[in-house]
Amino acid sequence: MNYLSTRGGIEPVGFAQAVMMGLATDGGLLVPEHIPQVDAATLTQWSTLDFRGLALEVLTLFVGDEISREHLRTLIERSYATFAHPEVTPVVEQDGLRILELFHGPTAAFKDVALQFLGNLFEYLLERDGGQLNIVGATSGDTGSAAIYGVRGKERIQIFILHPKGRVSPIQERQMTTVLDANVHNIAVRGTFDDAQGIVKALFNDLPFKSAYRLGAVNSINWARILAQTVYYFYAWGRMAQGDPGRRISFSVPTGNFGDVFAGYLAKRMGLPVDRLVIATNRNDILTRFIDSGSYAVSDQVYHTLSPAMDIQIASNFERYLYYLYDGDSATVRALLEQMQRTGQLEVDAARHAQARADFDAVAATDEQTLAQIRETFEATGYILCPHTAVGVHAARGRSDTLCLATAHPAKFAEAVREAIGQEAPQPPSLQGLMDKEPRCTELDATADAVKGHLEATLATGTDA
Repeated sequence: MNYLSTRGGIEPVGFAQAVMMGLATDGGLLVPEHIPQVDAATLTQWSTLDFRGLALEVLTLFVGDEISREHLRTLIERSYATFAHPEVTPVVEQDGLRILELFHGPTAAFKDVALQFLGNLFEYLLERDGGQLNIVGATSGDTGSAAIYGVRGKERIQIFILHPKGRVSPIQERQMTTVLDANVHNIAVRGTFDDAQGIVKALFNDLPFKSAYRLGAVNSINWARILAQTVYYFYAWGRMAQGDPGRRISFSVPTGNFGDVFAGYLAKRMGLPVDRLVIATNRNDILTRFIDSGSYAVSDQVYHTLSPAMDIQIASNFERYLYYLYDGDSATVRALLEQMQRTGQLEVDAARHAQARADFDAVAATDEQTLAQIRETFEATGYILCPHTAVGVHAARGRSDTLCLATAHPAKFAEAVREAIGQEAPQPPSLQGLMDKEPRCTELDATADAVKGHLEATLATGTDA
């Protein structure tokens, strides 16, 4: 399987090179040369597999022969041995409410599903092919800690994670900043997540710097993350369909950077019988407004909400969707993104807008609606939702046969949960005692130059500058 850039400016690359490249050298995102198709007989057979066995089958379609099946199996087994639940991503039902729990990994968030695998994949490729990797990523909450836990202590890897100062939950911040392994470097930028993400993209687009410092990506711009997340859509369908290849279900997906819902879109394009994919957003509703109007336009500000991992204006993976919306026309994608950079918005034509509305539904929830959903669900079932999951459950209201993705453990958002139901969610073992640990973090201005200088100094001395 070869990979291309959404912007059409690179020669095809193999899976391993796509993983290590992260962001394409032309500034685009990497996508497979073709999307493998899965027929009804294969779906029926896959529905009998456990999560690890299913992951092996799905990943093999995109990895090809670059990694042997036995090595891939070992990577998968090692990655999901860290999960607290034997099913990895179980489906639970509470009085008719169906939830796909994605928070049983070491940092209690859905990002673990991809980043435990990506960390082991990086380590395997570096040991096999030689070299070092300096990972640079931005987080709105959960990506940072999941990435750090995926690569902490790995010999050939240094990781630098940017988070917006004061805009992640206290537990999310401590999950990152209390990991004191020598290869882990936390940076709090004085700005928003979009500022942090913009800095990371600027560093990757500085090709001499990217090459000289061997930069790698863990954000959902890395194709391996999308691929790993696609697995749980197939797994959840298998648990609900019970071997019936004609059974169609819908998914409601709390959405910030568009990576998680794009993984569902990929699964649907592969042949998974998906009825509707529901994009669930908070007040930062650029994606909902796009589905409603066909215009993808930045608002005046990024709003700070009770679901901070979704406090995003520019959704990186939207570019991948544009590529497929325009049938792989890289020139048009490039022109639309240039328009976005100049004017702060892009618009698709009527036919493409109609296609987007066929591909997705979209619902935005206010903080008040989020709190009300947490309260209502708890009173009706005793089940506690995190605020991001509550946004997804709110978006699924009135829809039959819909599975809601639970993207984080509610204990990670104690203040919002307490405000909604008057008590906090019990902490899983992975979160206990975090607030008592000593943190380590560097605070910087939200500029590419400040972060670049910090990386250069840290890598030169081996310690945070």
